[in-house]
Amino acid sequence: MQDLTPEALLEAVRRWVAIESPTQDVAAVNRMADHAEGLLRAAGARIERSPGTMGYADILIGRIAGETEGPGILLLGHIDTVHPVGTLAAELPWRIDGDRAYGPGIYDMKGGNAIAMAALAHLHASGRRPHMPVTIMFIPDEEAGSPSSRARIEAEARRHAIVLVAEPSGEGGRLTVARHGIARYHLKTTGIPAHAGAYHAKGRSAIREMARQILAVEAMTDYDRTITLNVGTMAGGTHENMVPIHAEACVYVLVPTAEAEAEVRARLLALTPHDPDVKLDVTLGLFRPPYRKTPAIQALYDHAAALAGELGFALAGERVAGGGSDGNFTGALGVPTLDGLGVIGDGPHTHHEHLLVSCLVPRTRLYLRLFETLTPALVAG
Repeated sequence: MQDLTPEALLEAVRRWVAIESPTQDVAAVNRMADHAEGLLRAAGARIERSPGTMGYADILIGRIAGETEGPGILLLGHIDTVHPVGTLAAELPWRIDGDRAYGPGIYDMKGGNAIAMAALAHLHASGRRPHMPVTIMFIPDEEAGSPSSRARIEAEARRHAIVLVAEPSGEGGRLTVARHGIARYHLKTTGIPAHAGAYHAKGRSAIREMARQILAVEAMTDYDRTITLNVGTMAGGTHENMVPIHAEACVYVLVPTAEAEAEVRARLLALTPHDPDVKLDVTLGLFRPPYRKTPAIQALYDHAAALAGELGFALAGERVAGGGSDGNFTGALGVPTLDGLGVIGDGPHTHHEHLLVSCLVPRTRLYLRLFETLTPALVAG
């Protein structure tokens, strides 16, 4: 891409949005990967594409040589969305309304992917390379917690000096310097069935036990410490005239630190049934570890802020994000990670998801300058 104009960048974003890619639709996500692979090849990248596992689509990696050798930059982006195929034709069509561009996944995070690739394409078209080698990793299952990708993400992160994440900016353009951890716990109660009429007293209700456990779990929420536990789904029973033998619930846990995560984990795993005749099982599901801002992350943010100033705009600041991203994995490993470098907008996972067209040029030029200027020395020591 020779010209980083609003029109050219908006068209680049539109091409990403035009390919709907809900996580569970493997063929759809792989069509998105095909598009991304074409862009990577055009930017001079060496391609590595791994077949999907666990029922997810392919992991796509592009490697671009730098002016220098050694550990480089890992750029993370995910190509799956939460919107089902058909959203573009119905609830959330592509449209421009003033400074807002709408479409499924445009904010989370196809806009960020598009501008990062535009910056790399601009370097290549200009006959230049990034200062450090850049590995671009497009993930197919981030919206599901990255179960098939986590090990690959962590392995790549360990080989790199810096991680940049193309997730959308938050709170009007703030970059993310730390993230809370996110865990999912699965509760299962097993009772004793009985006819709900004459034999009701012989039964032991799994649903009744689960109701008590739900109250105990949600009582662990501590807003002052930004620890939240939310029972988001619950199901049980087979018929209204039967004392239910089974009930299941999923708990979504948000924790600010590793210490808080260990505390909550211990409390959840120590839960016991109120009714001794009912069995309770608690298991840990998908987990994104929290990470804190380090001096190296602060150096990355300060460098980005200085570059933005040179480009004639000011960053909105930094933030600790409550939501998770694949940056959780890299930040928790201690690899300096700067997240939220994507587009400015709002409405992720909704039918009013949008980005601000006015952010495209400055955010793309910020990427460009980061690729040109980042060095291992910036985050050393």
